[in-house]
Amino acid sequence: MGARLTVEPPPDVVALAEQRASARAARDFTTADRLRDEIAAAGWLVADVGAGFDLRPKPPYDVLSSLADLPDSSAVADSRRTTVSLLVDGWPDDVRTCVDALLQHTPLDVVVQALDLGNVDGAGDALHEFAGDRLEEWHLPTAAAWRGGSVGWGQARSALLRADTATVHVWCDLSTVLTGDAVTPLIDAISGDPDVIGAGWRGADVDRDEEWRLVRDAGPGDVDVLLGYLFAMRRDVALAAGGPHPKARFYRNADLEFSLALRTAARERGVAGRLLALGDALPCRQDRHRGYHDSDPDYRDKESAKTYSRLLQTYRGKTDLLDR
Repeated sequence: MGARLTVEPPPDVVALAEQRASARAARDFTTADRLRDEIAAAGWLVADVGAGFDLRPKPPYDVLSSLADLPDSSAVADSRRTTVSLLVDGWPDDVRTCVDALLQHTPLDVVVQALDLGNVDGAGDALHEFAGDRLEEWHLPTAAAWRGGSVGWGQARSALLRADTATVHVWCDLSTVLTGDAVTPLIDAISGDPDVIGAGWRGADVDRDEEWRLVRDAGPGDVDVLLGYLFAMRRDVALAAGGPHPKARFYRNADLEFSLALRTAARERGVAGRLLALGDALPCRQDRHRGYHDSDPDYRDKESAKTYSRLLQTYRGKTDLLDR
């Protein structure tokens, strides 16, 4: 792929964007929305970045205004077996590697749903290269929260969950690359036992001796929590759990918190709520985990600590939730 060309917006579009920023600052959102539409009609997209804005040429795909524009299918009956959902927040080469592997190594009835946040470095453009019957793509003009945008991890993951109509909803991280069909074993693990509500690649156990302050990597089998690298779940239970916590702005520890919410929702429905880790039996590898290694360390640690603190306040001491 060639280098992306940088095109400067014309002065009249910049002026419209400045007027829109002033309207937003004055909380005149009707005017701000009108100006956004005028900017789009001129062939540009405007995104709010920190205290300013970013202007980009309008791409060859639709860009939604907000998460609220994604379809809400939470009340719709299951219409397919499995969906794999992706959050695209940058790194176009990783997007190509991950999506290509998913389309190559999953059964033809598995659909990939992807939400692009801000087309960072052309990652949304890279996603669009795979547009077709097995890829459902949505694009937002705003970047992920950890990149200075307004879309939190929990909000985005919940929006993808509500948009899905599959029996089994699967999270996949862009760092996870399938080398074979790693999805069918996850589906089979959930479909083969009504007490199993989730199955994944890697899991962990809560250290009860440390008063839940730590989780430790666990081997294959029943685990207390699953990690979000590759995490399949029953959609009905995930919806009953409400999806990931809306205040989880960063992924780290949010998968642990959601695992416990998933187990809670299952118990309330009279289901044991088992979580299974399949481990290295799954044909996949992990490339560089950008969300951890390439995020701002201060932001990462601050948001991770907030999430884990909330997890402790909600679940610590509820040892019956972990009974197997």
